[in-house]
Amino acid sequence: MRVVFAGTPAVALPSLRALLDSSRHDVVAVVTRPDRPAGRGRKVAHSPVRTLAEERGVEVLTPQKPRDPDFLARLTEIAPDCCPVVAYGALLPRAALDIPRHGWVNLHFSLLPAWRGAAPVQRALLAGDDVTGASVFQIEEALDSGPVYGTLTEPVGPHDTAGDLLARLADAGSRLLVAVLDGIADGSLRAWPQRSEGVSIAPKLDVADVRIDWSAPAYRVDRLIRAATPAPGAWTTFRDHRIKIGPVRPVTVVETTAVVTAVAAGKGDGGTGAAGGDSATSLGIEDLAPGQIAVGGHGRIAVGTGGGVVLLDEVRPEGRPTMAADAWARGARIAAGERFT
Repeated sequence: MRVVFAGTPAVALPSLRALLDSSRHDVVAVVTRPDRPAGRGRKVAHSPVRTLAEERGVEVLTPQKPRDPDFLARLTEIAPDCCPVVAYGALLPRAALDIPRHGWVNLHFSLLPAWRGAAPVQRALLAGDDVTGASVFQIEEALDSGPVYGTLTEPVGPHDTAGDLLARLADAGSRLLVAVLDGIADGSLRAWPQRSEGVSIAPKLDVADVRIDWSAPAYRVDRLIRAATPAPGAWTTFRDHRIKIGPVRPVTVVETTAVVTAVAAGKGDGGTGAAGGDSATSLGIEDLAPGQIAVGGHGRIAVGTGGGVVLLDEVRPEGRPTMAADAWARGARIAAGERFT
């Protein structure tokens, strides 16, 4: 089939590469968001999808809005059979949806109808889902509501960040997308309506959403930080300055035969008596208040929460690069009782 691919960020690249390398489909053009400032220097840069398309000699369309008449006219001239979409970043009007004879199909990173919206992976992590996946569906004007051609499932690991999980889904999803296009081309595949039950919405996480609430239990702090990694980055304040917090390791305090131990999440025997992780008493952290910081031995930096303790790995102080938490703590000369707020 003649296809026009629509996508913008790096997560769309596995699918674009798979289609460019496919022997059954011809990528005749790419649609991506216009160039915009990026990085610390805020220099105007091409999207990752545009960069790859130009490297492979594919025409690139960058409409300000997909309803722009010039864009619609050019798409009509190209006359694609189908338009696959991966993280394009703009809503498509009916005028655009009607142009390809097989419509537009979207690779979405959830098991629809769960987590319709812009941030399905982040929201799945926040909710503590054990399994997620990807779906390829026919785009309609309503949000992520179209009939589904195919799905795949992916387990969520206890230490997965949004970046980790999205990378795996993007890779596996690229193969699913090509298989769906193969089935559409030869007429062997049909789409099925989504279930009416189990619908959940996944709005984008903004900076205000990912400020850490240290009064929450350790498992919720952990979920928030993993969901916000790598972007937009979970944050807190220290001495009135913002600091981003990288993935943490929750420590569960367990009492057995009057001995207090702390078993790192996923380690040890789950609290049946044998210590599988750091000792809370050896760290001196068993009584930490929410947000209170303790510097332990072996470079361990602990922070209290509303239920349990977490150990820091990396932090990024305001205006500085990411660094190991123990290096930051040494430089900050943390006093007893100081805390994140």
